[in-house]
Amino acid sequence: MMWSIGQCLLTASVFLSAIADASVLTPPVLPLVVRNPYLSTWLANAREAPWTNWPIFWTGQEIGMSIMASIPHSHTVYPLLGRPQDSLSSKSDSYNISYPTYKGAQFDASTTNLSYQISAPSSKHKPIDLTISFLSPITPTSTLRQGLPASYINIIVEGDYDIDIYMDVNGLWVTGDSDASITWSKTNIIFEDAPKLQTWRIQRKEELSFTEVEDRAEWGRLLFSGPTDASHECGASHTLRTEFAKTGTLRNKTDKQFRTVMDDEPVFAFHQSLKLGNGTSRNHDSVLFTLTHIQDDVVQFASARGLTNMRPLWKSYFASDDALVAYHYQDFTNSTALAKKYTDQLDIDAIESDSRDYADILALSARQVLGAVQFSGTADAPLIFQKEISSNGNTQTVDVIFPAFPFYLYTQPKWAAYLLEPLLEHQLSGQYPNKYSMHDLGAHFPNLTGHADGKDEYMPVEECGDMLIMGLALVNGLLYGNGKQEGKQQPEFVLDMEQRPMLREKDNLFALDLSTSVDGIRGVDDDGHSYAPGLKLAKRYLEPYFRLYKQWTEYLIEFSLEPHNQLCTDDFAGWLALQTNLALKGIIGIKAMSELSRVMGNDDEVVYYKNISDTYAAKWQTLGMSRDGSHAKLAYDWYGSWTTLYSLYPSALLCFQHPALPIHTPTPSNPSNNTFTPFLPPQLYATQSAHYSNIMQTYGLPLDSRHRYTKSDWAFSAAAVASPDVRSKIYKATAKWLNETEIVDAPFPDLFETEVGGWPEGGGLYFRARPVVGGHFAGVVLGRSCGGRE
Repeated sequence: MMWSIGQCLLTASVFLSAIADASVLTPPVLPLVVRNPYLSTWLANAREAPWTNWPIFWTGQEIGMSIMASIPHSHTVYPLLGRPQDSLSSKSDSYNISYPTYKGAQFDASTTNLSYQISAPSSKHKPIDLTISFLSPITPTSTLRQGLPASYINIIVEGDYDIDIYMDVNGLWVTGDSDASITWSKTNIIFEDAPKLQTWRIQRKEELSFTEVEDRAEWGRLLFSGPTDASHECGASHTLRTEFAKTGTLRNKTDKQFRTVMDDEPVFAFHQSLKLGNGTSRNHDSVLFTLTHIQDDVVQFASARGLTNMRPLWKSYFASDDALVAYHYQDFTNSTALAKKYTDQLDIDAIESDSRDYADILALSARQVLGAVQFSGTADAPLIFQKEISSNGNTQTVDVIFPAFPFYLYTQPKWAAYLLEPLLEHQLSGQYPNKYSMHDLGAHFPNLTGHADGKDEYMPVEECGDMLIMGLALVNGLLYGNGKQEGKQQPEFVLDMEQRPMLREKDNLFALDLSTSVDGIRGVDDDGHSYAPGLKLAKRYLEPYFRLYKQWTEYLIEFSLEPHNQLCTDDFAGWLALQTNLALKGIIGIKAMSELSRVMGNDDEVVYYKNISDTYAAKWQTLGMSRDGSHAKLAYDWYGSWTTLYSLYPSALLCFQHPALPIHTPTPSNPSNNTFTPFLPPQLYATQSAHYSNIMQTYGLPLDSRHRYTKSDWAFSAAAVASPDVRSKIYKATAKWLNETEIVDAPFPDLFETEVGGWPEGGGLYFRARPVVGGHFAGVVLGRSCGGRE
């Protein structure tokens, strides 16, 4: 089905009512245009005025995007974003450069708003209020929209006199090589029942498929779109910006001389006049621009059918680039509304869980998680491919998906299934030779070519435990639903389970069905096929993968209780034998297999895996705890050491610490649904919580006794199962770090020093923009697990 085009743009006044509530944190870096690993632009030094620095790619490298304003007849130009003033003369007779009053930034999960006030040109007028609103909408109920590689820039003004707006971008949106030659063109996009658009198309002259330079894609094209009544021009940056400063407009000309990115830097610009009146009353007006990064193939993947070029998901719905751009542009109202529902619910849940600070941390983390992934596959079989941003660029890294998993479980669990599917499909096809789970699907994104030699990074216990825990978390979602139990508030953006149709036998469990309309909005997922909870549905999902889970469990039985010298997810800290956290994760993985066996109706295996995991858990407590029992050691034989015991969290998430809904038929291992014994002693959680209070530092909870740095994802996992007081201390310390750190060119690092707030001592560990910040959602997702009984 190709999607039809229709509906009007949101008016400025309506949009203003949807702007995020005031955020209280002042992070050093804010997301602007963040949709995937290659459409990822951020505001660095965000505590300063936005015209003092250029926006950055997630790597910290500058990227060309500038915005200016001009008041007609005043001959005064106001830089708003980027450094366009560098192209202007400070001693011109034709114009003056002035700067607005910057009123600061606000953000929510989908939106970043930069607010300004521009001085009135005369005493009979009042200042203009101007907002640049960057919207990369998170739409859990619409996978179609979430998969669009496109973002909105809405410039909204309120005042009583007219104003001109200018925006340009350069060629660094399509290459990381400033010496690469680029080509461009301008076209009009016209569809029935849709706004008429004009679009700049920019791409490399010679595309290099599945190739990166400085982590940027060397294939694909940028489409920069605006309304047809805007004036346009492309040419040398200094020429266009000077023209606008002098005249307040552009000349509708196109430079025909293709060249390299920084050779007389070509930029691609639009100008729009916003009409606010003649001074009698204050009015609103706005102009909407979009940025879309198009790739015909997003990755190559060693699938069951062999190495395959994978198309983006949106190609299942749109026949052309133009159709995608037109749909996205005219869908602004709907995307805003769907994103706001998610943001509002997240705000409610986070504040109920702890505080305004926690809500802001989650809002800041959300776009970062999705900025690491590409939506691919087809409507019948969607897939998500993830890049291990910044740490090494691996593809579909299991122990990077694992810490991000709470975000997906909270936001849209079927997206978690889309993430795991490539790993499961590849290993079921026999292309990976080892008995344990693979670490990743390829050494560097976007090439998911596998490891046929079995020589991927060596984390066998880690990856087996991760896969089993994530597998059961998804199965539990199918068993118990979404937490609408015992007075738990169902998320507003999730449709009622009881109102959904039953799954048909021929349907793919997580196939996309866009036949549903909600509040008049089309293109919304019909999750009746995916989430009508029950044992039958859970078994159907699990059955194809069960032999893999069993294979990995057998490995854990042999090697998890006393792990030999190997890496764990904290591989930056080095190899270590007998790791306490790692052993516990493996043991919980075995326990997970007992529950997976229960779903399959294998009663003997339920008992078998339960007995082993119970025995191992009892031995682990003797081996892993300090002599005085006050805390867990980093390693069994490392006396005097301690660790953040983040592996306690999965036991709670998977319903091992509290009873879930009584939906199972009694088995020998579960003789009565009224009998429940926690897998790990509750006192263990209380003991660790007290220990965290003793070792807390200014900016967070240190990872372990070897270093002073924290891993915020693991700290938040520990917080989720700590006492309310300790939980708040961990959240507040991270909030303090966001407000005070001097790391001003890296999107939300997950690894930083807890005493001075900088990068880890010794250099070399610069973790920026990583999706593992999805682990910050550990607290809000816990309240929905086990049918809402956690």
